[in-house]
Amino acid sequence: MIQELDQDNLSEVVSGNNTVFVQYSAGWCGNCRIMKPKFKKFASEAENAVFVVADAEKFPESRKLANVDNLPTFAVFRDGALVNQVQTNKTDVLKSFIDDNK
Repeated sequence: MIQELDQDNLSEVVSGNNTVFVQYSAGWCGNCRIMKPKFKKFASEAENAVFVVADAEKFPESRKLANVDNLPTFAVFRDGALVNQVQTNKTDVLKSFIDDNK
């Protein structure tokens, strides 16, 4: 399951689900656009986790949850808390990040 935030409510999504993977991106970010389909592909292969795309520019409160300072950033939240994050534009790094944090 993947969803794109249309409001600044990532904290609700995180608190309402056991494991949440987030791609922080922005419309102007070329690497974010390149990584988004890969993130969606990995989402379709994972069970028991929610995958979310959050626009870091439009949703500052969501961005603060992971202290995002570079894009694209990928974060995983478990039981409402930030567990791990990585900043990458490499598919193999993203895959390992997701596999290691399922």
